[in-house]
Amino acid sequence: MIQKILTLLCLGGLLSLFPLSLEAGVLEENNCSTCHSLSSEDTEKKISGPDLYYAGNKFQPEWLRQFLKVPAVVRPSGFITDPGFLKGSPENLVPHPSFPDEKANAIADKLMELKIYEQTPVVRNALSKGQRAKIKYQFERTYGCISCHQSLNLAGKVRGGISGPSLVNAGNRLQADWIASWLQKPETYLSKSRMPRYKMDSVTQNLFVQFLMTLKKENMK
Repeated sequence: MIQKILTLLCLGGLLSLFPLSLEAGVLEENNCSTCHSLSSEDTEKKISGPDLYYAGNKFQPEWLRQFLKVPAVVRPSGFITDPGFLKGSPENLVPHPSFPDEKANAIADKLMELKIYEQTPVVRNALSKGQRAKIKYQFERTYGCISCHQSLNLAGKVRGGISGPSLVNAGNRLQADWIASWLQKPETYLSKSRMPRYKMDSVTQNLFVQFLMTLKKENMK
């Protein structure tokens, strides 16, 4: 009887570990941890790509799947620790590997499971024309976001700096809840971030989130 209980406990322990080994497998076998931190405990190691241990908080799953299949440049100057950082040309960057559909979907699914908290949903309302013009002015002039980030102007043209990630497709790439959290406290995600912590009231912050969610490549002209 005791032997049966011990056997069941051992089997139970192995089964409880099995999902973890699978999760580690799909990411490790594709060398994701070589360039990215997949755990908050890995943030001190030298990496050449952005942290992914909160990918499930940050990215929209469909964008992530598409990116893994057909990678596109998100930060034109390169990641901060890249040798090509701030050289200003995508040709200087090491290209991200592309994956076939099945593998890309499997990797994306596992990355979307990586979260550091449960997000509070942001109330999303369509911006009026006046609100969008006002927030765009604050985005470019008051807070100077355009000096580091590319975005779309009112005519749908790309403009802005390249030292930060492009926001041209922010509405398809990022989750609105994550944007709000990032604006509130960027150091939660990146302790040495160069992103300023702006003093925004909740109304302005919410309007910023709504504005960024309108920035999509399909709106480019």
